[in-house]
Amino acid sequence: MEGWKLAKDKNLVIVESPAKAKTISKFLGSDFTVEASMGHVIDLPKSQLGVDVENNFEPKYITIRGKGKTLQKLKRKAKKSKEVLLATDPDREGEAISWHLARALKMDEESDCRIEFNEITKSAVQDALEEPRRIDQDRVDAQQARRVLDRLVGYKLSPLLWKKVKKGLSAGRVQSVAVRIICEREEEIKAFEPQEYWTLDTKLKDKNKGQFKAKLYRINNKKFALGSKQETDQVISELKEEDLKVSKIKEGKRRRNPSPPFTTSSLQQQASNYLHFSTKKTMYLAQQLYEGIDLGAEGTVGLITYMRTDSTRISKEAQANTRDYIADNLGDKYLPDTPKKYKAKSGAQDAHEAIRPTSVFKTPQKVKQYLGKQQYKLYKLIWERFVASQMKPAVYKTLRVNIKGEKYWLRANGSQQVFPGFLKVDTSKQQKKDKELPSLEEGAKIDIVELLPDQHFTKPPARYSEAKLVKTLEKKGIGRPSTYAAIVGTIEKRGYVTKENKRFKPTELGEIVNGLLVEHFPNVTNVKFTAQLEADLDRIEAGKNDWIEVLKSFYSPFSDRLEEAKENMEQVQLEEKETDVICEKCGNNMVIKHGRYGKFLACPGFPDCKNTKPLLDKVGVKCPECKDGDVVKRKSKKGRTFYGCSNYPDCEFMTWHQPVEKKCPECGKFLVEKRTKKETKRYCINSDCDYEE
Repeated sequence: MEGWKLAKDKNLVIVESPAKAKTISKFLGSDFTVEASMGHVIDLPKSQLGVDVENNFEPKYITIRGKGKTLQKLKRKAKKSKEVLLATDPDREGEAISWHLARALKMDEESDCRIEFNEITKSAVQDALEEPRRIDQDRVDAQQARRVLDRLVGYKLSPLLWKKVKKGLSAGRVQSVAVRIICEREEEIKAFEPQEYWTLDTKLKDKNKGQFKAKLYRINNKKFALGSKQETDQVISELKEEDLKVSKIKEGKRRRNPSPPFTTSSLQQQASNYLHFSTKKTMYLAQQLYEGIDLGAEGTVGLITYMRTDSTRISKEAQANTRDYIADNLGDKYLPDTPKKYKAKSGAQDAHEAIRPTSVFKTPQKVKQYLGKQQYKLYKLIWERFVASQMKPAVYKTLRVNIKGEKYWLRANGSQQVFPGFLKVDTSKQQKKDKELPSLEEGAKIDIVELLPDQHFTKPPARYSEAKLVKTLEKKGIGRPSTYAAIVGTIEKRGYVTKENKRFKPTELGEIVNGLLVEHFPNVTNVKFTAQLEADLDRIEAGKNDWIEVLKSFYSPFSDRLEEAKENMEQVQLEEKETDVICEKCGNNMVIKHGRYGKFLACPGFPDCKNTKPLLDKVGVKCPECKDGDVVKRKSKKGRTFYGCSNYPDCEFMTWHQPVEKKCPECGKFLVEKRTKKETKRYCINSDCDYEE
C-alpha cells in the first residue's frame, strides 16, 4: 500500500480515548469515523494466572470485564467500514492494543493497518495516513514479555506473602525493586552517625572601606578540615594576627547552558520540584495536552507531542520553526549559529521525539484562556524548556580574588550576568543574583572586619522524593517512561511506603516484605538483574531476542526459589501494639492493626467484638477552636496532609499547616508552623494579622 487515499465509503480509525477520537475526527472530516477502544479491550484474566508455563508461556487472553459492549460496537463499525486503521499510542503498549484489536476484529495482521503519530495535529495525522504499516510484532512481543513477567512475579509471590505474612499483600517485579531502594536508604539513615565540622567565613575591607565576604581557603597552602570549636578558635586567634594582602585577581567568563527538551523522566522531576505536582498528576495533565484542547475558533488540537519518551531528539521542522520564533521575538543575539542537538542518554530507546509543543507559535500566553490553571502551568513549563533548549547559553563575568597571609589563604568569588541567554525564556531556572566585589588591586592590604565561624554536622542521605526516586529509577535502568508514575503510585497504594514531608519512608510492613523478598528472591529485588531484564525487553523490541527464551531464562531459577521459599520462608506475625484507647463496647485496650489502607485501631476481642476506629496521628496540641479535642494529622482524598480536630464532625477545625501551642502575642489567635527546605516559620492563622516569627 503506497499511501492512504481518501475513499468514498466510510473508513474506521480506532484510537484509545474519546478525547483523542474527538480531536482526530476534526482533522479527517466526513470520510472517516473515529472510535475509541477505551484503552485495553483484551488482557490476562484477573481471577487466575492466565499464563500456560508448560506451553511456552502461552498467554490466555480474554475480553476485559465491562469491555464487551465496546468491542461489539467496534466489530459492527468495522464490518460496515471499507478499511480499518489502528491509531493507538506510538509505544509498546499501544502496539499491543492494536494487535489485540486486529485479532478481535478478524483483520489481516499482515496488512498495512497501523498508523502512528507523535503529535495530534492535522499535518501529523494526515502524514500518518500516507504511511500506514504492518503491526510491529517485535514491539508486541516485548510488551507480551513484560506483561507475562509481571504476571508471573505478582501471581506467584503474592499468595506466598499471604501465607507467610498476612492476606491481601502483593508483590510486583519492578515495584519490589523500588521498595528495596527506599528501604536501603532508610537503613543508611538509621546507621548514620553525624560528624562535627566547622567553616570559617570572614568579612573584610580594603583601604577604600569596601566590604566583602571571603572564605578560609587554605592553611599552609593545603586543604584543611576543622573538626571542633577548639581547632576553629585556634585558627581565629592566629588569623587575627595575619598581615593579609590581595595576592591574585583572576577575571573570567562562565557559561550556563540550557537543559535539553523534556523526556518523561525529566518532565516528572521538574514538575515535582517546580510545580509540586505528583508524577500521576503530571502524566494526567500531559495526556490532556497531548490528546487535544479546544482552542475556540481553531478547534481541538494537541498542544504537545507524545509524553512517554526517553529521547531528547526533535524534528528538523520543529527546530527550524523555533529558530524563526527566537529570531523574530527575541533577536538574533539569542540564536546559536548552528541548531542545538542533544545526545540521548545511554540505554535510551530514542523511539520518539522529546516532549515539546506541537507549535512553538502557540505561546503559553496565547492559549492560557483555553487551559485550566494546572494545564497552563505544565504547558508553560514544557514550552519554556523547549524554546530555551534552542537558545544561547547565559554568560557571567566572574572574578576570583585570592587573599594571602603568611599561613592562611582566603578566597572571594564574584559573578555578574552579562548576557541572559536562555534565561530570558526559562523562568523555571532560578535566576542567580549577582555577587559583586569592590574594585580591588593586587598587593592591596586587606583588613578583617569580622570573623564568622559556623558549626555544622554532617547530615544523613535524604529520603527519596518522587522526583528523586524517578531520577534514580531512570539512572539505574529500572522501568521505562510509561511505567514511572505507576511504580510510584503502586508502592504507596500498597502501604509499603508512606510520605513524610513529601519524602518516601518505608512502613513496618514494607520493611518486613522487603526483607523476606531480598532474602528468598535476591534476583527479583536486585537492581542490576531488573535493569538487565529491561535491556532484554528492549532487545526483543529490536528483534534481537526471542521473548519466549527471555521468559524461560527468568522463570526456571525463579520457580526453584519459589519452591524453596514455600518451605523455608519464616512465618512473620505483624506486631499488634496495644494503645491506651479503650474500646467503648467491651472495655479492652484497642490495638493497632494493619489493613489494606494502612494502620487502624481494632478491638483485640475479635470476633466477639468487631469494633474498629481510625488511628489518629496526634501532634501534641489541643484543638484551638473547641479546646477539648486533639489536633490530629489527616490525609485529604488527594493525599495532601492537613490538620483537623479529633472531635470531627462535631468540630470542623481544619488547617493545612501544623498548629503549635503558642498563641499570637498580637491578636491572641493560634500560630501555625510552615516548614520549607531552608527554614521553619511560624505565623498567625488570622489573615488580618501580620505576625510572623
